[in-house]
Amino acid sequence: MTNVFRVLIVDDSAITRGLFERALIRNDFEIAGMVSNGRKAVDFCRINKVDVVISDYNMPEMNGLEAAKIIISEFGIPVLIYSDDLSIKADSLACGASFEKKPALQSVNDSVLNDFCARVREAVEKSIKDGTVAAQKKSDFDFDKEENFNNDKSFKVLCIGASTGGPTAVQEVLNGLGDNFPLPILYTQHIDIGADEKMVRWFNQVCPNIPMSLAQNGQIAERGHVYMAPAEKHLIIDYVKNDKPVLKLSDEPPERFLRPAVNKLFRSAARHYKKACLALLLTGMGQDGADGCKEITDAGGFTICEDESTCTVFGMPSAAIELGAATRVLPRGYIARAIIKMTR
Repeated sequence: MTNVFRVLIVDDSAITRGLFERALIRNDFEIAGMVSNGRKAVDFCRINKVDVVISDYNMPEMNGLEAAKIIISEFGIPVLIYSDDLSIKADSLACGASFEKKPALQSVNDSVLNDFCARVREAVEKSIKDGTVAAQKKSDFDFDKEENFNNDKSFKVLCIGASTGGPTAVQEVLNGLGDNFPLPILYTQHIDIGADEKMVRWFNQVCPNIPMSLAQNGQIAERGHVYMAPAEKHLIIDYVKNDKPVLKLSDEPPERFLRPAVNKLFRSAARHYKKACLALLLTGMGQDGADGCKEITDAGGFTICEDESTCTVFGMPSAAIELGAATRVLPRGYIARAIIKMTR
């Protein structure tokens, strides 16, 4: 009996997606979904069951190779990349993907498409044999168990704290949250004077799904937007208006020699939002954020700390874990999926 595998088709051409869809169904595959670029493919794989991804190489926002590296390393899902450019083959194989020459659409026929589908089946069956397919990837965190999450899904704000290695970590999480994220996001990053504006510009280039700006005094934070603490200013929640945080920039003395300090943000969120606060403490040196996580969990909120396996520096998350202030500890690649599970 032929195994039925769920395929995600990734191509910016609707015509190509349609051709492959019909051919794959005819060859006993199930279509998990169809998306138009690599970033959308990564987002899709975070929250859906996919057995194999077939992807064009040349696409806007994120190409097939960039997406394959993330999908294979984080989710263990086999990827087959196709392209007219045979020079892509070496890079594809190097990152663990299979490679096939893209069928010439002007002369494509059922025989050519059936042969292509056979190569797709070979790719996923090889991954199953090697133990790398997503269904066999081990994790001690079960996303289908509702007890792993705050089930009332009534969060009103997401707070993020990070230091060394933080920008890359935050980028990955934000990319994974997809479009139309339902909460305002407040972000404190340990950063030098003069680097904050450059960092915001960088984030807006690499995370087009969620805009970011430097927080301003008295600003009302809106859903689906990130507000980052400026250098040398503590970012805190001053009060709440219609469930939305009203921001305050504080010149209070540094805490643990740090301004902005993650603890300042987290404590204010715990005070104003209590169980409606969701907080994320990522890679960083030192102990900043640990006390704030404790106040959030004591108030009934939910905290996620990054696991040591993906941290650049395991200082800040480790301190929170030692305090018993981490509701969940997750590798970076699982964090966005968990947040989505809890907020949508």
